[in-house]
Amino acid sequence: MSEQQPSPTGQAHTPRSLIVTLYGAYGRGFPGPVPVAELIRLLGAAGVDAPAVRSAVSRLKRRGLLLPARSASGAAGYALSDDARQLLADGDRRVYGAFDGAPTADGWVLAVFSVPESQRAKRHVLRSTLAGLGFGTAAPGVWLAPAGLYEETRHTLERIGCAGYVDLFRGEHLGFAATADAVGRWWDLAALAELHEAFLDEHAPVLRSWEARAGTPPQEAYRDYLLALDSWRHLPYADPGLPTRLLPSGWPGLRSAEVFRALHERLREAGAHFVNADRR
Repeated sequence: MSEQQPSPTGQAHTPRSLIVTLYGAYGRGFPGPVPVAELIRLLGAAGVDAPAVRSAVSRLKRRGLLLPARSASGAAGYALSDDARQLLADGDRRVYGAFDGAPTADGWVLAVFSVPESQRAKRHVLRSTLAGLGFGTAAPGVWLAPAGLYEETRHTLERIGCAGYVDLFRGEHLGFAATADAVGRWWDLAALAELHEAFLDEHAPVLRSWEARAGTPPQEAYRDYLLALDSWRHLPYADPGLPTRLLPSGWPGLRSAEVFRALHERLREAGAHFVNADRR
């Protein structure tokens, strides 16, 4: 589900990111392509105007993530491409499986790649892709991540046409430094902690506000959930589910996961009532 840097880094919630978030949260529940008029209505509720929606949809279309199609009623709309569906399916495991901050499998997946000089542009693509998946660097040309990310890594490398340059391994760290110390070299934990703290600064007050309310109005729930998900969905890529026992005490990722979990449980279904209002 990830396709840009997270809003906790200081960037605003962009129309393109919000559209991807919308499709990930609710778009796959539509009976067919999402009509353009619905995209404009739903993004408008999050503060995005119609020209910005159309411009962002055009960019996603050029990237091959959205395909123009007609709804059952004949309305112009956009459906997800097969690549986009795979991206969102992989993202689901990250976004909704990261509540406890734990990896889904023991050990590590290692990626080692070799690119011929004639294809050197692929090196940057591979480095950027592995970093975007949350891999850390153990040594030049040696990348690693929690072993539970193997399937998504394989799908991603195949999708970008780089699988032929990479060997993937599963393994465990046997020393000589303590693994917790090594993780502090492989990932910039201070930068990751800042991302979690920024998420908490933006969305923990939203959760407190909802906790003080008795009702859950659908449009407000939809707006706050979409913005929280748009921020949160990038974090499990920057912080790929490193084992809690290897992280500093008081790791803010545990708190940010709990805030998102609470917002998800309070707001998602109420937001769905607003999304589906015109189809009832």
